[in-house]
Amino acid sequence: MTPPRGFRERLCLMDAARLDRTLSRMAAEICERHPDTARLLLVGVHTRGVPLAERLAARLPARPVVGSLDITLYRDDLTTIAPHPLTRGTAIPVAIDGRVVIVVDDVLFTGRTVRAALDELVDFGRPARIELAVLCDRGHRELPIRADYVGETVTTAREEIVEVRLSAQDGEESVWLLEPGPAPVAPPQPAPAPELPKAPQLVVHRPAAGKAPVKKAPAAKKAARPARPAARKKTAPRRKR
Repeated sequence: MTPPRGFRERLCLMDAARLDRTLSRMAAEICERHPDTARLLLVGVHTRGVPLAERLAARLPARPVVGSLDITLYRDDLTTIAPHPLTRGTAIPVAIDGRVVIVVDDVLFTGRTVRAALDELVDFGRPARIELAVLCDRGHRELPIRADYVGETVTTAREEIVEVRLSAQDGEESVWLLEPGPAPVAPPQPAPAPELPKAPQLVVHRPAAGKAPVKKAPAAKKAARPARPAARKKTAPRRKR
């Protein structure tokens, strides 16, 4: 997944294994505070709070009811985000009266998203208790809101972004700290070197094992010589009788 425009990856806060261990620890803390987990109601805030709520519920001994919350129409900056904001819908399958409701979100920042979630939940009834579980708390609160279950507390600058990536939405499992800046540009690849002509290969015929190599001398060129006359045969002189 590529970072948003104008940001680049600075630090990986969680890989897939650490994210899985963090969710297991948070589920253990919820179970310790509420032994009867079947009576809980986990409500995930769109978008990434919904799959996080599902994964927390799957780690509890008795699976609680899981719902989803769309806080778009309850935002205090609704008039500034878009003329016709996209809504995903709220789904709470049971009555919340008298129940312990745990709101699940990915990142706790200023607290305004949680404030909108509380306003919407109150419109559905009067729960016995509302708690908050977040994967990352990055600080910079603007409202007096505190999480009951925190996966990891991260110290960040205000202009930075904590981005949670889940396989269901992003195709990977990780948490990244992003800083303002252009994305790194890959260095240009050098041009391939031209192919040089191959040198002729020297073929050496090796003799079989146990046999000494036989070197053949090159045939000497015979110079053309004139033919010699045949030697005359000497005869003995005849004796006079």
